[in-house]
Amino acid sequence: MRLLQVIYTAAFALLIVVGSAQAQELRFNANHKFKIVQFTDVHWIYNDPASEEAAERMREVLDAEQPDLVIYTGDIIFAKPAAPALQRALEPVIERGIPFAVTWGNHDDEQDMTRAELSAYIKDMKGNLTSHTEGISGQTNYTLSVRSSDGERDAAVLYIFDSHSYSKIEKVKGYDWIKHDQVAWYLDRSKTFTAANNGKPLPALAFMHIPLPEMRDMTQNQNIYMVGTRKEMVCAPEINTGLATAMLSAGDVMGLFVGHDHVNDYVVDWYGILMGYGRFTGGKTVYHDIPGGNGARVIELTEGKRDIHTWIRIKGGKVLNEVMFPADAE
Repeated sequence: MRLLQVIYTAAFALLIVVGSAQAQELRFNANHKFKIVQFTDVHWIYNDPASEEAAERMREVLDAEQPDLVIYTGDIIFAKPAAPALQRALEPVIERGIPFAVTWGNHDDEQDMTRAELSAYIKDMKGNLTSHTEGISGQTNYTLSVRSSDGERDAAVLYIFDSHSYSKIEKVKGYDWIKHDQVAWYLDRSKTFTAANNGKPLPALAFMHIPLPEMRDMTQNQNIYMVGTRKEMVCAPEINTGLATAMLSAGDVMGLFVGHDHVNDYVVDWYGILMGYGRFTGGKTVYHDIPGGNGARVIELTEGKRDIHTWIRIKGGKVLNEVMFPADAE
């Protein structure tokens, strides 16, 4: 078994092509569109045939959508050994040469590698845009700029947050929370992007693994605009440090997308920000009973506009829950 693992690792190395993909420029295309596929909760277990369902779905979605960027929103791996599991989970994207970005979930560093080690392991993989910001809490806090179709300016920004794992305070049970230094970092980056855009907030999206507390609270409102499947309670932290409020105040973030809760894929209009879930992407290695099976969320931006076109794609090319935001919520 060990020999087979070494052989597979060597073969996969041919795909990753050492040389940072950070030099790749994300850009709106000639039709002024930029498309993101969100894979979440892949929960890959190395040498478990059930994980192959995740690979099959990822390949199907990527071939259908031809995205400009893939974002993995955590819980990519679910068992030891972490390295070959991570290789297999990223392989459908890497073999197609599509740029990708990662933020870690609460299960990724429960195996045999820390968050920092996981980030170092994927650092030079072909297409990897995952980064790290020194001096603030978490491993995967960073921004990705999307340039205008002519390449002359930043036309949109993507905020990636590390939502951590579990509470480290004994009296506070459950999941950890976004820290104050992360909120301050976001506000500073938002201010910088806004200033460079002649004082006008850039259209922005945000991605993380664990939902914010607002995503739990907003579902109690019977008058909300909601589209999608809701089959479990929101597993959010008990502590709220104000990131959603900061986004509301800054005025740049149009949508926030998370994972974590496998049988939710809905989106909700929260005071003009589309907050919601990706679609569970994993195979039958963990609970997964969302109607229609695994898939992905697709998000398309239009250059120069503050709107989001998003939908879910599942097996057989079927498209669910298409939303034009904010138009559909008005």
